[in-house]
Amino acid sequence: MLLSGGSGKRLWPLSNSIRSKIFLKLLPSEDGGKESMIQRVCRQLDDAGLLTCTSIAAHRSQAEIMQNHVGGRILYHAEPERRGTFAAAALAASDLHAKGLAAADETICVLPVDLFVEPAFYRMLRQFPAVLAQSGADLALLGTKPKHPSSQFGYIVPRPTDGSEPSSQAYRDVEQFVEKPEEALALRLIERQALWNCGVFAFKLSFLRAHMERAGLPFDYEQLIRRYGQLPDVSFDVAIAENAQRRVMLAYGRDWRDLGDWNTLPDYMGSRIVGPGYLSSDSDHTHIVNELACPIRVIGLSNTIVAASPDGILVADKSQSNRIKQLLQDELPTRYGEKRWGSCLVLDESPAGGSDAGGTDGMPDGRPEAETYTLTKKVDLLPGRNTSYHLHRRRREISIVLSGTGEFILESAHRHIQAGDVLQIPAGAKHAVKAVTPLTFIEIQFGTPAAEEDIERFAMTWADILQA
Repeated sequence: MLLSGGSGKRLWPLSNSIRSKIFLKLLPSEDGGKESMIQRVCRQLDDAGLLTCTSIAAHRSQAEIMQNHVGGRILYHAEPERRGTFAAAALAASDLHAKGLAAADETICVLPVDLFVEPAFYRMLRQFPAVLAQSGADLALLGTKPKHPSSQFGYIVPRPTDGSEPSSQAYRDVEQFVEKPEEALALRLIERQALWNCGVFAFKLSFLRAHMERAGLPFDYEQLIRRYGQLPDVSFDVAIAENAQRRVMLAYGRDWRDLGDWNTLPDYMGSRIVGPGYLSSDSDHTHIVNELACPIRVIGLSNTIVAASPDGILVADKSQSNRIKQLLQDELPTRYGEKRWGSCLVLDESPAGGSDAGGTDGMPDGRPEAETYTLTKKVDLLPGRNTSYHLHRRRREISIVLSGTGEFILESAHRHIQAGDVLQIPAGAKHAVKAVTPLTFIEIQFGTPAAEEDIERFAMTWADILQA
């Protein structure tokens, strides 16, 4: 069970509330290109023979981008809102049980997606069912040797051995679990042979269900969805790991990295410059990640991250880059988004200049009432992909095809489109677009500020659209 509940702030401006860090294609792939964290994790789980029993819990707004990265290979548990990793794990476990995919005695293994590890890490997960059975523990953890005292990780303190344990025993009992202590306490824990928590928790589904029932929380999926906003907004570490009575741990002895911020991720990108840019020779341990067309030139800056996207530009000392999370307290508008069919980039948003169009009734061009803004986007569709068959009641659209070929359906009228074509879509008209070759067009929306969320979908696949 993969958890991806981040708000998309620590890797701003590339990450945002929809395109969180796990979707950034910055890691070297086996074919010489780039892959995202979620693609790398799914590839490694597949190599370990575990992908077919893998699911992921993430906010519902990430459903389309998830499909764009991993397709339908893993089950998606859609969170109605972000409530921390405990709520996400509870929702996923409830959904698995409701769908008949996990019985009460099933071993559930929860882990984060933002990890950079070797394949052996995922092969170790196969040991958890046997470890839980042999130890009789409620919870099994996976830890790795700390490299330094840090307040960013949880610490697993093993119980001292008395020499009576079998030499072949793979696990150790846990005496204490401490989530993200201050560095002074972390140092004392390390002196007690504590390991960093790798974010991995294994347990029987019945254990989590019993905990929820004791806490007065419903395990029934439909009830849980209705009460999701009332669930405690805490981590699984705090809610479960710190309080579980019977805990054991496995030790992972190879390299383990949490790629959650700009202080760690750049070292694993395979290149110091991604996108148009230049680094002077005296810019030591500095990286550029640039999604803009204009080049970035960095001279004489060391230990610096320079990241640029349509959402903004960040220049920060890597060791201080996490401070961006405190600066971004409010939800920021996003200008770039990935969809299951491709991507879109907001080029301009401005008032419409005072429309006198009046109401929709009687308007031959189908204009919505009170057009008060225009929103201009560049839209890229991948070949073979299509938008849903949908309509908007509070906005009309004009699209200009810039390149490529495709198909366009407007109220069941089907036509081929190519560069230079102009598509007029009145408010209330059902429509869909499919790319035959890579298709790029400029979309101009005329409506009200709330019109961006104004969408009613009727069919998703092209075959179903043709029959609609």
